[in-house]
Amino acid sequence: MSRPANEMSSTRRWGMLVCALVAAMTTTCAVSGFAYLIPTLHTDHGLSLTQASVLATVPTVGLMLLIIPWGALLDRFGERRILVISLLITLAGTVGAVIASGSGAPYWTLAVWLFVGGLGAGAANGASGRIVVGWFPARQRGTAMGIRQMAQPLGIAVCALTMPAIAEQFGVTAALVVPAAVTAVGLVACVVGIVDPPLPHSSTATASSTENPYRASSFLARVHGVSVLLVIPQSMLWTFVPTWLIVAHHWAPAAAGLLVTVTQVIGALGRIAAGRVSDVWGSRMRPIRVIAVAAAVAMGVLALTDWLHSPVAPVVMGVAVVASVADNGLAFTAIAEYAGPSWSGRGLAIQNTAQYLTTAATTPVLGALIGAAGFPAAFALTALSPLVAVGLVPRDAQRD
Repeated sequence: MSRPANEMSSTRRWGMLVCALVAAMTTTCAVSGFAYLIPTLHTDHGLSLTQASVLATVPTVGLMLLIIPWGALLDRFGERRILVISLLITLAGTVGAVIASGSGAPYWTLAVWLFVGGLGAGAANGASGRIVVGWFPARQRGTAMGIRQMAQPLGIAVCALTMPAIAEQFGVTAALVVPAAVTAVGLVACVVGIVDPPLPHSSTATASSTENPYRASSFLARVHGVSVLLVIPQSMLWTFVPTWLIVAHHWAPAAAGLLVTVTQVIGALGRIAAGRVSDVWGSRMRPIRVIAVAAAVAMGVLALTDWLHSPVAPVVMGVAVVASVADNGLAFTAIAEYAGPSWSGRGLAIQNTAQYLTTAATTPVLGALIGAAGFPAAFALTALSPLVAVGLVPRDAQRD
């Protein structure tokens, strides 16, 4: 049930944003959490880095298959009911993974449940993006979306802080309870806290708000392209840094998880700062260009310091993580604003599909590269993608 935006109090808006953030954390935990079991699967269960990386990619494949249909359903039916349905599917997949692991089922059975969890995980990002644009005025959207986009680094932080240590002490099955628990909390948050923003009626919607925005200009396509290039170092760091610290640098899993958690929390705050800067500058694209340069430099320095076995490499890694995650909220805001309420669900779904497809395609490749040439080579390779992104960032665009 939607209501006019002017009837929504400021407190209610921000409270709903927190619920949307928690809902979006379920996507991160269900899709990316398994990557934090790669060290245990590699050292204790005999899987190669490539095999464990492929298994960790399975939820992403499931997500990519349905994320655009979820976006179309959001545009058609609104946020609340679609979020509840999608999170019920995600909960079934994450609980199924716990049961499969605990019963000693073969890895293909575990992969099936991870796949189911990924199938249900696609609605939360697009829905929360629509909530921000639907309930917040333009002067607050960058900041609000920055807060909402904290979901990814905070979700990673939760998984990094808990899953490697739990897996070491109690096994893989116990660690898989974490994504299931986060999904359950996200489902409750949606039921209790989400209210659909008003949707345009056919009698009042303008032509520019209902026409296909991809036919109007290349703006959205270029934003998607930039985001794809910037997600490569982001996914590389999220997936392989625990293995880098634990296997290559012989850190204890708890210490590695703590460092990753700290960097992710700082990265989450960086997204808010980037959103606030975009509100002050009145631009979503200029900050993205600055962030792309910073990510390229940070990844290059990380490759160099790791190759030299420098003790400052973990510090540089933290800087690279912060730089690599700061752009997401800005791109989401720009897409939702430009696409409008009739297309934002699909626009954000396409954005996520492109990013997750890139993650799914590059993760096994990077795992194989690390196995063959080491981490410095992989860090150096991923430094190239944000460098290319700098020249692709479009000028700000506005649709009436």
